[in-house]
Amino acid sequence: MSELKKKIEESVKSVRKVSAIVPEVAIILGTGLGALANEIKNKVEIDYKNIANFPLSTVEAHAGKLILGEMGGKKVVAMQGRFHRYEGYTYRQVTFPVYVMKALGAKILMVSNAAGGLNKNYKAGEIMAITDHNSLLLGDNPLAGENDDTIGPRWPDMFGTYDRELLALAEKIAVEQKIKLNKGVYIGVIGPNLETEAEYKFLIAMGGDCVGMSTVPEVIVARHCGLRVLGISVVTDMCIPGHLEAADITKIIANAAEAEPKLTKIMAAVVKEVKI
Repeated sequence: MSELKKKIEESVKSVRKVSAIVPEVAIILGTGLGALANEIKNKVEIDYKNIANFPLSTVEAHAGKLILGEMGGKKVVAMQGRFHRYEGYTYRQVTFPVYVMKALGAKILMVSNAAGGLNKNYKAGEIMAITDHNSLLLGDNPLAGENDDTIGPRWPDMFGTYDRELLALAEKIAVEQKIKLNKGVYIGVIGPNLETEAEYKFLIAMGGDCVGMSTVPEVIVARHCGLRVLGISVVTDMCIPGHLEAADITKIIANAAEAEPKLTKIMAAVVKEVKI
């Protein structure tokens, strides 16, 4: 048994001591977006510190709890708070919980994040469904190193990384709810600093519509272990060269909170309507 698989099984045992729920859908809730947890019924909350091999979230507005329960008639598991490379963790540590949620039973991963808007047609407070991502600036890969073929293939294909059926369902729901849902490419960077104007120009030239410090490593691992993926970004600030302002983290979190009800409506409806 590989070291990774051993650690996954240890984590699953920690969770199973508290809850026997077998989730169908896994959810990762990003900065300022934790309120979707309120939609989970009959829930059990487990602090990360009580799960074997889990890192601890150090970021403001990340609660640091794994939640199991029911939403929209389905069993779900949600991470209320995620991990980042800039906290000092490796990408393997950052993405480890994705493997655990898969091992608990999940078939789908729904992931959200707060992101900077690179597309001049976007506005802060809007949301964007991720149609593709760019991982080339991450500096490393969570799959580097030994591979366990019982978990996923050595060379996983990233074709169709963001599930087209899930994306179409999210678009349908957004129309029904009268919510503007942009679609675009998310570029992952390490952080923690925000980018310079020259770097924003570079990211736009790369075809980016949003940029952020999470999600991409988690999605790579999700595809490695066979999870279908839906990703949605909240545009918390605009990063348009020639129109930049000094970043205000309080304002960024406030913009995320303002957009959160839209994200919650879409994600909750997707969970309810998706066929697994």
